[in-house]
Amino acid sequence: MGKVIAVSNQKGGVGKTTTAINLAASLALSKLRTLVIDADPQANTTGGLGFQKDASRRSLYHALLLDVPIQELILQGPVEGLFLVPSEKGLVGADVELVEKDSREKVLRGKTEAIRNEFDYVLIDCPPALDLLALNALVAADSVIVPIQCEYFALEGVSELLETLTRIRRALNPSLAIEGILLTMYDERTNLSRQVRDDLQRFFGDKIFQTMIPRNVRLAEAPSHGKPVITYDPECRGATAYLELAKEVICRDQKGIRAGT
Repeated sequence: MGKVIAVSNQKGGVGKTTTAINLAASLALSKLRTLVIDADPQANTTGGLGFQKDASRRSLYHALLLDVPIQELILQGPVEGLFLVPSEKGLVGADVELVEKDSREKVLRGKTEAIRNEFDYVLIDCPPALDLLALNALVAADSVIVPIQCEYFALEGVSELLETLTRIRRALNPSLAIEGILLTMYDERTNLSRQVRDDLQRFFGDKIFQTMIPRNVRLAEAPSHGKPVITYDPECRGATAYLELAKEVICRDQKGIRAGT
């Protein structure tokens, strides 16, 4: 049975979508069938995997609100073994429309349960908010990866998210675990990045991934070409980092290492 991992942080600009795209591509390159569900109405993951805006294309909205089987929405991605359930701007209305549904926090969970056996990993790119879409993703997930930018305000947002995860475990998803906290936009040349890294490691301990994602121009450029960085520039430091992260995720799963909240 495949594993469902939400990539979540209510703070924007922390590398959440970059992580969803590039970790998924790296897992696929490791011969693991990987599905990305783009649950962010901004649809940056959809565009970053090469799918331009298309009003006629069905999206996650159709699964959540119109009860279309999620299998019918899956698209082949730009890497063999990588697949996508796309988003579109209309998904922004789902946060309001889901309120009318029974068990509104569990709609996405029901959809993902139907496809678990078809994939080794299902990654859900969450919106940068703790709204009903993000809540659906966290209730559907087995675990969550939390990207944190190496800056001083990082701890504030993550502390709030960890409190939310605790509440979700108590009320809706008792098995939800922290897959790991990922440090992004790390610049080893600066004292600031090193100090924030050390502070976060003291605060979170073994919840921190050993892999850190560096500041890298190629990582920023790749989405505009509709490619994961591993196909855009496989030799760059960003590509290497995400391949290492994929290995670490796989290794943690094999060893059964996941931290609770």
